Amino acid sequence: MAKLLTTEQMAEFANSGCLFFDELIDEQTNKEFLDDIGHTEIDEVDSVQDYYRNIKATSSIPRIPAGTKLKDAYPKGSPLEKIFAHEVVDGAIKSLVGSNTIIDHQFLHITFPTKYFKQANQRQMSQQNHQDSTIDPRSTFDVQLFYFPTEVTKAMGGTRYHPGTHLRIVNEFGIAKYQNILGQKSIVCKPGTIGIFHSGLWHGAGVNFSENIRYMFKVRLQPTEKQELLWDPEKKYQPLPNRALYWTDESKDKTINDILMRSYPWQEADTNRLDKINVVKFWRLLTGHKKMDVDYWLTRIENELY
Repeated sequence: MAKLLTTEQMAEFANSGCLFFDELIDEQTNKEFLDDIGHTEIDEVDSVQDYYRNIKATSSIPRIPAGTKLKDAYPKGSPLEKIFAHEVVDGAIKSLVGSNTIIDHQFLHITFPTKYFKQANQRQMSQQNHQDSTIDPRSTFDVQLFYFPTEVTKAMGGTRYHPGTHLRIVNEFGIAKYQNILGQKSIVCKPGTIGIFHSGLWHGAGVNFSENIRYMFKVRLQPTEKQELLWDPEKKYQPLPNRALYWTDESKDKTINDILMRSYPWQEADTNRLDKINVVKFWRLLTGHKKMDVDYWLTRIENELY
């Protein structure tokens, strides 16, 4: 049975644009996935290009046309079918994009060690910061599931990402010139870790300075239903009342509103009010409460009297 997300997890996703489930997938399934993609031991790999060609030619991962229903995508008993059937993965997907989600695309991202670039006399570079899909102004959102079948160490250049950027729409690589952003994070994780990103989250692959190949399998999923209270089967969510601004009680009891209003180092003190407004709008979409507010951010600018 699917383990739906909690309201706290949904608020975390609304605020940061991402969720992580550490070491979620078991060792045997990770091994089966590596076998399916045609993983080759590092000493037997001649070049980046040859390895990619070999994987594309021999991998048993099915080619999936865009628009295929997730439930029909992967063979029964295959490692990917097991991953998406996991109660936590299944519940997170249903909570965010619904029960009848479809696949937009999938791709196996591979980051190679330094020596292969030296052999080919190529410059080894990190991937530019980007937001997937050029200009995506929808309120409806996709999610991207990132699966890491092996350990990712700091030296392996795990995917870097920038929490809280998912609601700042840019033109895909329009942020590419910004190589490092205050408060950015890099994914360092154990085998079997799953990350789920809002499709707008800024991110990019790091440079692999280790001696091992790094894998990340990505599947982008689209909703086919309204993304409203999908995690709350009894539809019981009720917004909290507004709090006093700037002169507040220093309560130790953290609420959903505290999660929603958390700020990030890259956000400048005044303009991050725009991000707070966007989070409240996003939370309205997720909860279906069209007039709800957090700390009065939207109410003050919706006071249209004429």
